[in-house]
Amino acid sequence: MFQEFQNAISSGELQNIITSTLGQIIIVVVALLLLTIVVAVGSKSKTMKTKELVYSAIAIAIAIVLSQIKIFRLPQGGSITPFSMLFIVLIGYWFGTTQGVICGITYGLLQLIIDPWVVHPAQLLLDYPIAFGALGLSGLFRKSQNGLMKGLFIGAFGRFICHFLTGVIFFASYAAEVNMDPTLYSMAYNISYIAVEVFLTVILLFLPPVDDAIKQLKRSAIS
Repeated sequence: MFQEFQNAISSGELQNIITSTLGQIIIVVVALLLLTIVVAVGSKSKTMKTKELVYSAIAIAIAIVLSQIKIFRLPQGGSITPFSMLFIVLIGYWFGTTQGVICGITYGLLQLIIDPWVVHPAQLLLDYPIAFGALGLSGLFRKSQNGLMKGLFIGAFGRFICHFLTGVIFFASYAAEVNMDPTLYSMAYNISYIAVEVFLTVILLFLPPVDDAIKQLKRSAIS
């Protein structure tokens, strides 16, 4: 395992380091530490801290499972999934921005293990922990009317900005292949899957049974 890690480092390829056994163990350890931080920054009540950790862990687990169901997958990464973003958005909506962002970062690190596509350290940060951490910005609207819907839009927009930047900076060669401006290419590429999933999620949230279930879940999560 250590030799594999050393060989990965020697290769100079970040992708090899991330996909090595030790590299993945390190990422898991960091993800677990982040969940510990959620407990530390959570409610003063011990019962509520436990509830926040349990609900957050379950939401992350559901999001990971749903993220593996690809309704449509684009060739250079990115896919439309059945509402996986929603469950990370919900954490911020339940427990606030800090917990939401930390759990989003945790989810992003786990996605880095499951389906890594890494070419540069800055791209890694933007496409994984920062992009998915942005979904936790839903906490900004947790107490406002239609807060979940607003949180979904702001979270998805934050994620889009991260992927858009990496598309322009690190994946411009794909735009050149189709003789397209990198900015327009990255914008169109990332909107094509993020916006579609947001649209499908909005339709889901407008269904009365789902709306009632979400409200019940929030009451249960914060009570």
